Amino acid sequence: MKYPKLVPESMCKTPCSVTIYGEGISEDGAPEVLLETDTLKCNYQDKAKTIMTKEQKLVQITGSAYFCGDIAPNVPVISSGEFTVFGVKRQIQQGTKARNPDGTVNYTLLEVV
Repeated sequence: MKYPKLVPESMCKTPCSVTIYGEGISEDGAPEVLLETDTLKCNYQDKAKTIMTKEQKLVQITGSAYFCGDIAPNVPVISSGEFTVFGVKRQIQQGTKARNPDGTVNYTLLEVV
């Protein structure tokens, strides 16, 4: 059975680069790089929220990047990395691979801070 694409490629127009880190570290102490690419296109949505602290008001910019299909088929879980969009580098806070009932990946979601 063929499942509909919830994030079609025609909606992914924003160029971005993604670096996904693994859980381990390399020999020189840097994070282990599992995927590094700068040719992806995504559907990117910004949002900002204001957090009140005792000292001051803090504005936190977060965003969500939606990709059609699986951007990292060799990586079972996306837990950390870097995401660059519009020239701004952000940290990946959470990665989600939304799966179809047959186990294939319908779309990938990266939540960034």
